[in-house]
Amino acid sequence: MVRARYTLDDIRSEALRLVDRDGLAALNMRSLATALGTGPMTLYNYVRDREGLEELVVDAVISAVDLPPPTSDWRRDTIQIATVTWRAVRAHPAAIPLVLTRRSTSAAGFAPAEALIAALRRSALGDRDLLAAFRAILGLIMGSAQAELAGPLTSPPATAKDTAARIGTLAGRNFPHIEALSHVSQKSSPEADFTRGLKMLVTGIAAA
Repeated sequence: MVRARYTLDDIRSEALRLVDRDGLAALNMRSLATALGTGPMTLYNYVRDREGLEELVVDAVISAVDLPPPTSDWRRDTIQIATVTWRAVRAHPAAIPLVLTRRSTSAAGFAPAEALIAALRRSALGDRDLLAAFRAILGLIMGSAQAELAGPLTSPPATAKDTAARIGTLAGRNFPHIEALSHVSQKSSPEADFTRGLKMLVTGIAAA
C-alpha cells in the first residue's frame, strides 16, 4: 500500500501560510499545490474545491487556539477561553473573512466552542440563557476581530490610534459623542477594549 505523501494537517497548515503571505485571492488549487511542491490534481485526493480549501483555512486558525485547562472559576475560564480564541483569530488578519463566514468542519475546530460552553454551563444558567450567553461572547470575539480588520480609513493601513483620530475628524461637531469617544479610543488599544468589554459582558452574564 502506498503511503500518502501529505497529511490533511500538512495541507491545512500550508493553506493558512499561503493566505497569511499572499491574501485570500491567492488561495486556489494551483497556488497551494505549488507551495507544497506537487501538482493540483494531487490535492483533489484531499479536498474537493475552493470551498473545501477555505474550510481548511478556518480549521487551521481555530484548531490552533491554545485552550487553558478548566478551573473551578467559570468567569475566569470564560474570559481566558474567549481571549485566546480572539488572539488566535486576530493573528491571521487575511483569514478573518473566512472565519466570520465559514464554519469549522473538523473536530479540533469545535474545541474552543465546546470549552466556552462548558465554562458557561458551570454558571448554572438555564439552557436558553446559556445559548444567549454563548452567542453574545462569540459575537464579541468575531465582531471585535471584524471591526479591527475594517478599521483603517486610509491607505496604507493606519494604526488603531490613527483610525480613531480620523473618525473623530470626520465626525466633527455634527456628531459630538462620536468625536468625544474617538479621543478616548486614541488612548486605548484593541486588546484593552476587548478585555474591558469581555469583563463587562461576563459580569452581566453572572448577574443573570
